[in-house]
Amino acid sequence: MKIKSTLVIIVFFFISVCFSQTVVINELDSDTPSIDDKEFIELLSNIPNFSLDGYVLVFFNGSTNGADSSYLTIDLSGYTTDVNGLLLIGSNAVVPTPQLLIAPNLIQNGPDAVALFTGTAEDFPEGTLATTTNLVDALAYETGSAEAQSLWALLGLSGQVIEGPNNNTDSIQRFDDGLGNPDSISYLATIPTPRALNDGSGIILNGILTTVSQAQYDEGMAFDITFTSEQNVTSDLNINFSLNNQGFNTSDYTGNTSVIIPSGFNTVSTTITLIDDILDEGDEVLKISISTLPTEYLRLNNNLEIRVVDNDFTMAPFGTPLYPTTGIVASTQPTGYYDSINGLSNTTPTTLEQGLQNIIANPAIVRAQTYADVIDILEEADQNPANSNEVWLLYTEQGRAKLDIQTTSNNAGTWNREHTFPRSLAGYNSIDLDEIRDGKDVFWITKADSLRHGNSDAHALRAADGPENSSRNNQHYGQYNGPSGTAGSFKGDVARSVLYMQIRYNGLSIENGFPSTQGQMGDLVTLLDWHRNDPPDDFEMNRNNIVYEWQFNRNPFIDMPELVEYIWGNQAGMVWDNSLSVSDFSVETIKIYPNPINDQLFISGKNNEYNVVIFSSDGRKLQSKTLKNNSPFNLDLATGLYYARISSEGKTETKKFLVR
Repeated sequence: MKIKSTLVIIVFFFISVCFSQTVVINELDSDTPSIDDKEFIELLSNIPNFSLDGYVLVFFNGSTNGADSSYLTIDLSGYTTDVNGLLLIGSNAVVPTPQLLIAPNLIQNGPDAVALFTGTAEDFPEGTLATTTNLVDALAYETGSAEAQSLWALLGLSGQVIEGPNNNTDSIQRFDDGLGNPDSISYLATIPTPRALNDGSGIILNGILTTVSQAQYDEGMAFDITFTSEQNVTSDLNINFSLNNQGFNTSDYTGNTSVIIPSGFNTVSTTITLIDDILDEGDEVLKISISTLPTEYLRLNNNLEIRVVDNDFTMAPFGTPLYPTTGIVASTQPTGYYDSINGLSNTTPTTLEQGLQNIIANPAIVRAQTYADVIDILEEADQNPANSNEVWLLYTEQGRAKLDIQTTSNNAGTWNREHTFPRSLAGYNSIDLDEIRDGKDVFWITKADSLRHGNSDAHALRAADGPENSSRNNQHYGQYNGPSGTAGSFKGDVARSVLYMQIRYNGLSIENGFPSTQGQMGDLVTLLDWHRNDPPDDFEMNRNNIVYEWQFNRNPFIDMPELVEYIWGNQAGMVWDNSLSVSDFSVETIKIYPNPINDQLFISGKNNEYNVVIFSSDGRKLQSKTLKNNSPFNLDLATGLYYARISSEGKTETKKFLVR
């Protein structure tokens, strides 16, 4: 039976090395509610201010897949316990701030174990089997998981401690009654006490809290940083801090970064002014980091991150997908890039599909980047044309700060990488090396059979709102049609991206309906409709050019959208020739104006007459008319996004326009 915040479970078991250690595992919190960012482990030395040089902390995975082997190693050389003999290890979200910082959510829930050894990190590469060699102390634990008896045995233990069920609020704490026998040691699951002795004894340290009134300021603004101690200080306390973080440095602000809390008081403030320069540096993050404090103090929080919004952002010469433009951004395809598909159809021995694949999956040219590299690609390729500090979000049709990339399991207010052809439908996943952002010039050789590389193919990955990405999940298009109330400006983009995936990778196909076979995705009819009603614009051409710089391949359905008809649509089986591309019609070319419009739309081009059909954003036909060149089409439409399908002399082009 578990009673909240009181004595829960006391487990006695024999650890052969636990009665004469200089350092022991004093407290472990392997599981915290929600996003697991407050996990920690605490060591205790029987000598205050004890150097941990020559010690290493190793975490072992007791699951079947983990094979009782190490998954995380922390070398403790260079660290020292405090005046109470404690060293706290955890993420910056732990309160008080740990002396040794690690990334959040690193410590597994169990059934696992953590062990302290003499040695170095090099002695325990990932996958090292648990051992008693050079073992100083060990703790096996669980959070309602199965037992890991083989792991106990390897570490010389005879049991494990239950911290509580998943998302519990307790920690496991060690108690020693000092009798020096196997029953001296007990473990209690109760309220966490990081950086404090478990029995309440020891020197009570005076905590320093750093506060700022806002989490975000614009360039040119001033703000106060306040430092407050839990108790009045008994002598002047000097606090030195830094604001530097990556590109943010002393050239970006003015103000004192050294303050004094006078004796007998408990607070002090200083004013920082952000310099409003004329440089487009992008939004930045300053970090308030207190340097070393006297031994009787600790930092209740530290490394506070404050966003500095750059007001010198730039705007692209082309529009967003919601207010699209065409003809401003030209394709950067090399001369003759698509020439080899001329004369091919899906009925010739070398099919049009195969001819395209030979170009965009050529292993001698095409490169595959890591899934982490995709973040860098999207920050450039999906940059909001209206604000260079933002990415454009696919489904929700809005900009979001590049700095708001999702980094934890909490996706609210963030953006992340959306697979338009979902992982689970395609059958590709990440590997460890996918988490390395190693840049353009480090890449994998890839080919048509390299399906795993579809996981990081930027032609089919887009910046998307975190919650909306989760809402879409792995639905087929047609099942998923985007958020209600949006204009659907993403529809042609996603259609061309998943059609590209069928050509690029063997084993993937686009089918009618909503197939359940891995490698298949739908709905083809829906996607063809989306492609026709939402043709490529400058935004999409720009991202095609940028992805090409990384992957050395292009999405042909952006460069030559009419190709879609020759593979899946109304020209299927016909022989392709570049001169038949709709892009030639665009260059010739047709323009609609003004855009946005009020009540009249004009068509301008080289031909004398055009047939114009107006569609709503959801594909409903609204009006049609045959117009003379530069004559008006009188419209009576509500505010919103619409499409004009324009035909002349056997050629057709669709353009977006906005009614305001």
